[in-house]
Amino acid sequence: MNFTLHQLQVFYKITQTKSITKAAEELHLTQPALSIQLKNFQKQFDIPLTEVISRQLFVTDFGQEVALAAEKILNEVYAINYKTMAYKGQLTGRLKLSVVSTGQYVMPFFLSGFLKKHEGIELVMDVTNKTKVLESLEQNKIDYALVSVLPDKPKVQSIELTENKLYLIGNHQRRFQKKPYSKKIFEELPLIYREEGSGTRLVMEEYIRKNKLPVHKKMELTSNEAVKQAVIAGLGYSIMPVIGIRNELKNGELQIIPVEGFPIQSKWHLIWLRNKQFSPVAEAYLNYLKKEKQTIMKELF
Repeated sequence: MNFTLHQLQVFYKITQTKSITKAAEELHLTQPALSIQLKNFQKQFDIPLTEVISRQLFVTDFGQEVALAAEKILNEVYAINYKTMAYKGQLTGRLKLSVVSTGQYVMPFFLSGFLKKHEGIELVMDVTNKTKVLESLEQNKIDYALVSVLPDKPKVQSIELTENKLYLIGNHQRRFQKKPYSKKIFEELPLIYREEGSGTRLVMEEYIRKNKLPVHKKMELTSNEAVKQAVIAGLGYSIMPVIGIRNELKNGELQIIPVEGFPIQSKWHLIWLRNKQFSPVAEAYLNYLKKEKQTIMKELF
């Protein structure tokens, strides 16, 4: 056998994502390049590693065994790299985060300075909805999670990072007055919702319920980006965090519609399991945030 570490990495990523497209995106490869790597890796074995049924990729039982071995090998390679850097006096290891989708516009600002200071640290960050974020946290798969609504379960500790302001937004097909509208405006504006489990949706629905707003639900979409594009296309209006639409506001694709009682405000919190045993990297990151978060907020927010 003559397979490479890169081929192991490609195959392992495919077994994680169950998708050539997703694996290629996460490894920053083109789909043809990744498919060639998979084909060359498969040539090393007489038994199929994957199979495609009705355009869906499945990993065979043998493929699962190879994936387990690949994971062990790759972890040993990471360990060698970390040990090499440790001998040079650098902080090394993995920092594992899970971030709600809108949080992708927030978290990088609280990471960049730390990662530049410690080049031996590898960042693993999953961007998904709130339900999956909390699942990863509860299963202790990550060090920290970023959420805009603190959960009841699991029991967590947290550090507040910055404000999360939500506004009513639309495209520029209709002109709105600068003076704030009353909440009755919701009677005439069809709203686009995020999916169940979204923190943005939770904040939005709580505000609507509390104020007994007469809303008309137009549609439900599964990502912040999808909602944004639907509003730009004129399919409806939505209540969105301003942090995720700054560019669209600047270039005129979106506008904030002034409404009494807006913006809705929540807080971005970095959370972790209560009594979590931190790795040296995770502990160093928390200490960094406690020391630098005020400076980051002042300079970047």
